[in-house]
Amino acid sequence: GALAQQAPGAASPRIYNTVKQKLMEGRQVVGGTVSSPDPGIYCAMANAGFDYLWIEMQHSPLTYQDVARMIWACRGAPAIPFIRVPDATEGDIQKATDIGALGIIVPMVDTVEKARAAVRFAKYPPAGVRSQGGGQYGALWGNDYRRTANDNLTVVVMIESPAGAAIVDEIAAVPGVDAVFAASTDLSSFSGLPQGAPKYEAMVEKIRDATLKAGKKLGGPLAWKDRQGFSFFQGPGETALVRSGARVALGSPTVEGGRKGIAP
Repeated sequence: GALAQQAPGAASPRIYNTVKQKLMEGRQVVGGTVSSPDPGIYCAMANAGFDYLWIEMQHSPLTYQDVARMIWACRGAPAIPFIRVPDATEGDIQKATDIGALGIIVPMVDTVEKARAAVRFAKYPPAGVRSQGGGQYGALWGNDYRRTANDNLTVVVMIESPAGAAIVDEIAAVPGVDAVFAASTDLSSFSGLPQGAPKYEAMVEKIRDATLKAGKKLGGPLAWKDRQGFSFFQGPGETALVRSGARVALGSPTVEGGRKGIAP
């Protein structure tokens, strides 16, 4: 699979992306979602026990300057910075990698070309066309970053529509894609089908089967943690965590209304 593309007899690369390492070992990983520009909140979440942080730049007003400061403020924290970029464009992915993200999450993937673009812009030559330029990546991840970055970057593509689900086998097969994420709420939004409906579940099963057949990792919301085959999860954001933390502090029930296994 894309998580372990090593030539026979080659020296093992230095892996500092602990998320990639855990996935290679067959373990599950969970990320907390960050939409706030506050470095203090970022650091609290980065040290709270999450494997990675899903930094939300598609559906938030966060700027790359905001996120650069956040990542730098908590350099050395256990949670690895992943950025959901607005789109699979060279500019977005270049900035995200330059400021130190080791994971690139690409939304709304419904063509093979978009998946290939994500890999191409995220990886240095010869695997891609990322420009070396400058950034805080070296200070964060070491002087050998240029040699090791391609082995440490994780590319996650999101299937959010029936159009993407229809060709998920081709998308999952793209070299350099590490994980395919089944976007629970948008799959429902675009299809008009509620979670749990037979046709909805058939879409999810198709994404699962194609992803695992391609040797890639399968992602979804944390509510799907007990579903077979899933190993990469998006966890709650800051506001939900504040609410649940307050309930604990006040001795109130911690679980909000809803059905088990259904993503909010």
